[in-house]
Amino acid sequence: MNDLEACHQLYMDIGWEDKDLTEAQNREARRRWIEWSVLNEKQLALLKQPPYGDRAVTLKDGRFVGLVGLVPLLAPFRQLPSLGKMPNARYSPEVGLFWAMSPSEQRKGLATKAAGALIEFALGTLKLSRIMAGTDRTNIASIGVMRRLGMHIEENPFSDPPWFQVVGSLEPS
Repeated sequence: MNDLEACHQLYMDIGWEDKDLTEAQNREARRRWIEWSVLNEKQLALLKQPPYGDRAVTLKDGRFVGLVGLVPLLAPFRQLPSLGKMPNARYSPEVGLFWAMSPSEQRKGLATKAAGALIEFALGTLKLSRIMAGTDRTNIASIGVMRRLGMHIEENPFSDPPWFQVVGSLEPS
């Protein structure tokens, strides 16, 4: 909860806030999300399930600078050339990886370092068979992070759904 203000500011800075809410309502939504994230990790551990959710990215001085996490990712993965290239493919679940860095801390390798540590944990400790990440075609920075992480990058050759444009996948070697 000590990172609420910094986390709220990150969401505002990178455009992840809910545009239909006031800033105070967005801050309250972020507070509830942080509370849920803490409780969620504890409950998932009791169920022997992966610790989905956000993790704070901090500098050595403890300053919050971003987020990295694992999320359930439901998408039409069989639309991708390597998985079938099927238009109107049914949705299937994967484990998704995400990251977000404060603009002042971008282009310093922090997203790659934080996401790399989470990948090591997910593939090594959790023994996941694959991790996926997604972004839109214009997000060159995130595509670059995917490449530095060693992900195989693919574009969805189909226009639908519009949010499913570029996908990175990584499997243990």
